[in-house]
Amino acid sequence: MPTMATPPLLKRLNEETVLDTIRAGAPISRAEIARRAGISKPTVSLALRALLEAGLVREAPGRPSGPTYGAIYFEPVAEASLVLGVDLGARFLRGALSDLTGTLRARQDVELAGADADTALDAIAALRDTLVRAAGLSPELVDEVVVGIPGVVEPQTGVARLATNIPRLDGRRYGAELEERLGVRVTVENDVNLAALGERRQGVARGVDDFMFLSVGTGLGAGLVLRGELQRGRHGAAGELDYVAVGLGEDIDPCAAALAALAEATMPAPPYDARSVFAAARAGDRPAREVVREEARRIALHIAPIAAVADVELVVLGGGIGTNS
Repeated sequence: MPTMATPPLLKRLNEETVLDTIRAGAPISRAEIARRAGISKPTVSLALRALLEAGLVREAPGRPSGPTYGAIYFEPVAEASLVLGVDLGARFLRGALSDLTGTLRARQDVELAGADADTALDAIAALRDTLVRAAGLSPELVDEVVVGIPGVVEPQTGVARLATNIPRLDGRRYGAELEERLGVRVTVENDVNLAALGERRQGVARGVDDFMFLSVGTGLGAGLVLRGELQRGRHGAAGELDYVAVGLGEDIDPCAAALAALAEATMPAPPYDARSVFAAARAGDRPAREVVREEARRIALHIAPIAAVADVELVVLGGGIGTNS
């Protein structure tokens, strides 16, 4: 059923349009906002009043070159609100604090060796406070937190599934628990899905509507973007490629443990970890190059069927192994 164009809705849409126009063209005058947004000057004035009162825009101290004819210019207040992004992994907790322009104000990685989902709650709260202090801003400015987890998040319930890398995370509504702890809105999403959105926003997939982000590391997962939209699937489990090989006789696993086993069987001496194997291959070591060649074949076996079904334009490789392949 279509949404009714009620006065409050129109007011909000006008304010969003004016704010977006200011962000794109600051410093910018009232008349120029009206011209670029295609709305009347009185409507722009009403929207500006609301945005000024909300602290989302302010009068710009600077002016563009050339005659201004006494016009007042406006710019967005980048620090009016902050977003905390968190990557919760099996070994590390990574956090980044961003303002409304997308500029990073602070970033930090914290080692979480042996931590479970309960201790991670405390660690995320502590990381939020540390990043805000490092940015020299108030904790009250953090308006939303986005958390990436190595597991599936059910769209309807918010319950984490297949989240076996973090003890005591599977089966929990982790976003709701974090909201209670932090006192702000929290979105929990599969970490590879978020990586795909990041590639579309600021990475090599900018401007690409149909692509796959394939992460190869401790585990294997894909984020699929079609027609510009992230595809989560019915239960949020789209892209869980770790389960593709179930029932198959051929070993097609390209992940870290499988690569180490392959290296041990192929190379005459350790180390067999991924970083060392790729370094040896770049240096021309023949057994290491054979391992890398087999690794590439296994990765391609996962790319080919998705490319055949979804007809993607681009595949972006990520993860500790994928970025080396």
